[in-house]
Amino acid sequence: MQLSSLVARLPYPSQAVQRALAVAAIVTQGGIGVTGSVVRVTGSGLGCPTWPQCFSGSMVPVEHPEYDLLNQWIEFGNRLFTIVVVAVAALSVLAAWRILIDHPGRRRLMKLALAMPAGVVAQAVIGGITVLVDLLWWTVAIHFLVSTVLVWLAVLLLHAFHEGDEPPRWRVTPSGRILLGALVGTMFALLIAGTTVTGAGPHGGDPETPRLQAPIEVLAQVHGALLVLFLLVLAMLGLQWLRTGATARLWRRYAVVWAVALAQGGLGSLQYALGVPEGLVSLHVLGSMLVIVATAALWCAARDRGPAPSRQPAAAARGLGDDSPLPR
Repeated sequence: MQLSSLVARLPYPSQAVQRALAVAAIVTQGGIGVTGSVVRVTGSGLGCPTWPQCFSGSMVPVEHPEYDLLNQWIEFGNRLFTIVVVAVAALSVLAAWRILIDHPGRRRLMKLALAMPAGVVAQAVIGGITVLVDLLWWTVAIHFLVSTVLVWLAVLLLHAFHEGDEPPRWRVTPSGRILLGALVGTMFALLIAGTTVTGAGPHGGDPETPRLQAPIEVLAQVHGALLVLFLLVLAMLGLQWLRTGATARLWRRYAVVWAVALAQGGLGSLQYALGVPEGLVSLHVLGSMLVIVATAALWCAARDRGPAPSRQPAAAARGLGDDSPLPR
């Protein structure tokens, strides 16, 4: 109760602040996945061989005959970026909490905000396990996939700040909803398949890390086939909207999904043809995050939850004007 009173003393977050925090959550949750890929392709996964310390007795990199100092700093830098992720997640919770105090019905917003620090804690645990088991491919895959879910939830958080909490009224037909669900399911299947390609590929985070014992050519073909399926579902969705109609906002977001998905597919093909060069791996991970953001934005645009009741403090919303005791 006392903590809630302290939060109530904070200035009420403006719409600009709400949006900035949610966008920062998307960027940081996706960014930690990209920096993690840099760790992997540079073979720096065990640059800091212990957790949470870099070395036993030291939180920071130190000269060591068995570990290159550059690899240590790359891994340590990825860990430091986690502090930024934590800070953004904490600020998002404080903003949602401050809103909840004035608008008690905004529990969905609060739950989405709480998912950000909860995800950070989960990632810290998974990251520690990953280091302790010497970067086994499936632990790295789980580490990445949790980030993809958090990016999706961060996009939902962005929209939750600017929409209400009414039951969703869909702007698409029931068949359109089925196609949207299939699109999302195919996207996550595509991401999972991508982690198996990575698990069998040459970039394991450390030269001594055991790889997934499966033919990478077959895994890449499955991954590519799922991309084709994703594009087919996307095309079917567009054809369905041509018959039934869709808002301009939906069409804009639909076009963005096409753009990022085709770019990601082209990048993946180039990556495979060139023998998986290190730089393209991190670009491909970035592309994966952009596909998630674009698809989640399309999903959110397809339903209406009513106007947000929390654009301003409760007293101002009741028309009390400048006499309201709550900060603006």
